[in-house]
Amino acid sequence: MWKTLKSHPWWIAFSVAVLVLAGWLIYSTFLAKPETPPLITAAVQRGDLEDSVLAAGTIQASNLVNVGAQVSGQVQKLYVKVGDQVQVGQRIADIDAVTQRNNLRDAEAAVASARAQKVAKQAVLDKAQTEYNRQKYMYDRDAASKADYDAARQALTTARADLNSADATIAQYNVRVQTAQANVGYTRITSPSAGTVVAIVTDEGQTVNANQTAPTIVKVAQLDTMTIQAQISEADVPRVQPGMPAYFTILGEPDKRYSASLRSIEPGPIDMETYGGSATSSSNTSAVYYNGLLDAPNPDGKLRIQMTAQVSIVLAEAKNALLVPAGALGKREPGSKEPVYTVRVASGEKGKETIEQRKVRVGLNNRVQAEVLDGLKEGELVVVGDSSAGGANSPARRTPRMF
Repeated sequence: MWKTLKSHPWWIAFSVAVLVLAGWLIYSTFLAKPETPPLITAAVQRGDLEDSVLAAGTIQASNLVNVGAQVSGQVQKLYVKVGDQVQVGQRIADIDAVTQRNNLRDAEAAVASARAQKVAKQAVLDKAQTEYNRQKYMYDRDAASKADYDAARQALTTARADLNSADATIAQYNVRVQTAQANVGYTRITSPSAGTVVAIVTDEGQTVNANQTAPTIVKVAQLDTMTIQAQISEADVPRVQPGMPAYFTILGEPDKRYSASLRSIEPGPIDMETYGGSATSSSNTSAVYYNGLLDAPNPDGKLRIQMTAQVSIVLAEAKNALLVPAGALGKREPGSKEPVYTVRVASGEKGKETIEQRKVRVGLNNRVQAEVLDGLKEGELVVVGDSSAGGANSPARRTPRMF
């Protein structure tokens, strides 16, 4: 056999290589100390911190008025165009007033006729009064019969009633005149508020029918202050209160913050019109949102109606505070009135750090960063995790590579 191996030296080399490789695998797998993965650290630094509620919102005008017609007719003239600034009482449009003026003339003629009838009935009353006085004088002296006296008295009563009826008819026709005058005035459309014309709904020559619908001529909005309707989740509604500061961004300027304040939260959900109050409504598993109304000044006019806004309602904030990543916070101390966490503090040369367990009192925590009130100094390094595949709490053993 030795002669055989001696005649084949390559077989000896192969056997030695197999034994060395087997020994290395046994050592690497069972005997070698696991490598310690490098730690991921972050420096304690100062900065501003806030805890906020995020909500998607839509920008609306603070006041939007539908300027409409109260009478039917054809729009003869429009005096404004989209974008025009209008004042209270400014003329917006004219509606054909022929029908309304004819109705006014008819009512005025009816009043004149009623007054003429009153004059005639007043004459009848005067005649009846004279006859009654004469019959009463004669009846008191037994110069006239009681039948003639009673007839004169009844004629006087009838004449007085007719005169009162004439007065009531005149008052009724006067109401018709006032209504007709108002309808004539309604043909002249004026703006009820100051603002900007944002839409023209009815064009010149178009006929509007006020008997069936409330036709809108133009829409006037106040754009100096805008209202943001923020969709606040039901889980966040208890956390926010009117008066809280807020800010928002728009798609066109994602880096610019617009300041605002939370005015109110609507008591009903956004889809209140579809809510029936039945038992089946409460079983709906979809998310429920409420409109939070925020007011924001718009001096340069960049904010437009129906723009999309990303709203942040500030719950709390800390200025120039010591900050650490929230991931550096370990287990919270049980029974402590204030939040106290265990934090690993690293010191020494990189790769050979010394780890110290330290109790840290924490203030504001938005789950991304946390405010340090006590226990750390600016510039100290806290352990966030390690670079192993499993993170900070995973085993540090590595499987050796075969090639």
